[in-house]
Amino acid sequence: MAKINDYYQKKQLMEKLAAELEKLEKDQALKSELEFENKVRDLMKEYDKSPKDVLQILSAIDPSIAGARAETSTGTRAKRPLKTYKNPHTGEVVKTRGGNHKTLNEWREKHGKEAVQSWQQD
Repeated sequence: MAKINDYYQKKQLMEKLAAELEKLEKDQALKSELEFENKVRDLMKEYDKSPKDVLQILSAIDPSIAGARAETSTGTRAKRPLKTYKNPHTGEVVKTRGGNHKTLNEWREKHGKEAVQSWQQD
């Protein structure tokens, strides 16, 4: 019986989605956006340009586009913040973006993790 229930639930879901899709297809704003997309794609084909090429051109026109693209690109991540630690015993200063710093590790062994963490400067 579980399979038949699953079948009818999915059938109802399909009918609901089909109705929503039909409503969207009648939406004039969507039609306008789809028409624009098709014209852009045709223009890209005509000039043999890729979406990446178009983004480069647009970012030259409007630099704010380049920032938005950099945020969405994969493979790059934001730099870790630079942290500064000052040893109150020696006055030695360590600046690092990661926590696995040789000097910091030595300080942690000698003075404890919490103590070294309290030496962090703003």
